[in-house]
Amino acid sequence: MVRKIKAKLVLQLRNQGLSGRSIASAQGIARNSIQAVLDAADRLGVVWDDVAELSEAEVYAAVFPGRGVHESVFAQPDWPRVHAELARVGVTLKLLHQEYVDAASMAQATMSYDRFCRLYGEHAAVSGATSRVGHKAGRSIEVDWSGPTMQLLDPTTGELSRVYLFVACLPFSRYAFVEASLDMKQESWLRAHTAMFAFFGGSVPRLVPDNLKTGVISHPKEGEVVLNDAYREMAAHYSAAVLPGRVRHPRDKSGAENTVSHVATWVIAGLRHEQFTSLAQLRLRIREQIDAYNREPFQKRDGSRLSVFTAEEKPLLQALPAAPFEISTWVYKRKVNANAHVVWAKNFYSVPFSHIGALVDLRVTETMLEVYRRDERLTSHLLLPATASNQYRTNEADLPEGRSFQAWDRGRIEEWAARVGPATAAVTAKIFETVFIDEAGFDAALAVLKLSRRFSPARLEAACALALRGPIRSPRYAHLRPILDTGQDKTGHTPEPEPDDGGYVRGGAYYAGGTR
Repeated sequence: MVRKIKAKLVLQLRNQGLSGRSIASAQGIARNSIQAVLDAADRLGVVWDDVAELSEAEVYAAVFPGRGVHESVFAQPDWPRVHAELARVGVTLKLLHQEYVDAASMAQATMSYDRFCRLYGEHAAVSGATSRVGHKAGRSIEVDWSGPTMQLLDPTTGELSRVYLFVACLPFSRYAFVEASLDMKQESWLRAHTAMFAFFGGSVPRLVPDNLKTGVISHPKEGEVVLNDAYREMAAHYSAAVLPGRVRHPRDKSGAENTVSHVATWVIAGLRHEQFTSLAQLRLRIREQIDAYNREPFQKRDGSRLSVFTAEEKPLLQALPAAPFEISTWVYKRKVNANAHVVWAKNFYSVPFSHIGALVDLRVTETMLEVYRRDERLTSHLLLPATASNQYRTNEADLPEGRSFQAWDRGRIEEWAARVGPATAAVTAKIFETVFIDEAGFDAALAVLKLSRRFSPARLEAACALALRGPIRSPRYAHLRPILDTGQDKTGHTPEPEPDDGGYVRGGAYYAGGTR
């Protein structure tokens, strides 16, 4: 066929002095086809110097104008409109093809759905636009950690610490976000997501992360993906579902992968001559670099990441919740004590008394502690300060009526000691004198008082009176229990200690807070 002849090559060989017969023999082309090219060029006055700088296709079009141009018998869709409509939520090529068929006149043929899809792909490739078959506006965010890192300088020691970069991308507009963190732990991962949603000004139905442990516990080839509880809770707060990319399939989140490579240029390389001494300073400069990156015009499509995001994608984002997500820590299988309290960080928090003995889960935030049993939240408390110890947070509704379920305090302990006797009350008072805060003496005082349940109040009172006559300044359980076990409270005196010549050993008085 003449249309397959390399017309430029034929004219070039003729310019080098070869005849038509020689060209046909050397190139294995029919002499009639060679002659057709030469005759057409002579007729149009086309010589080698006219076409030397043109491509093969352009020379063929110049020699055989109009040949090979295909006129379709089908009605032609408005491809720019198809491309724009496909960005809308719920719009598919199937729907647009049906609308194209409905809009065509009865006198004109319409193309099939397969041809419609193929020609749309060709239009996107030729126009330089990204095909929107796989990416919808405002439907997903791809997130990842950047492989390359940055550094912070400690101005006092001169030490350098590594800084990790969290990268997020809206694949439709390619609008990007980057956050610097000192580590890649779960809390940093969640905080970066919170900052990301605030930066975008909205949320999306799908989060597409990698399979790192801070987000995804396991991603089997078959079966359900197991997500980290805190990550799933964060996604639910922003009305999003976590759909991690397949293992070893980076194209599942190609937007984030592509943005990571750009971050290496725009952020890391762009700031390589600057030295940063604080994370806040580094984050500010990163925001400035990313803003410039988002404003950079596209090379193969109109506008920039920012203009496409502002005009087409931001209006489709879901509204953010009224309050940002609060980072939390989950603690599993804590037993509810007999006093209807559960222990966390050396303090006590009440749980409804019907759950005594059960195993519960704790969700701890910066300000709150919540108690869950399975999926049911049982109660919540304001978190005690990190400096607090042996303190109680008690909701009265969690406890039944009755004094035995009331939280212990100094007044209640002293009242119990007074019922046992004056010597016991004196021992209790001395215990509280040796501590800086009352709460620190609760356990020691209660340990003494609970001896009355094992040995009777009368024997405990006698043992306290006997201990007070000795050299120990503040008698405690460790001093009273031997007296009761040996029955010395019944005789009213203690045996003299045997001399010990085995070396210097600190006596009980030293550890009991006696004279030194």
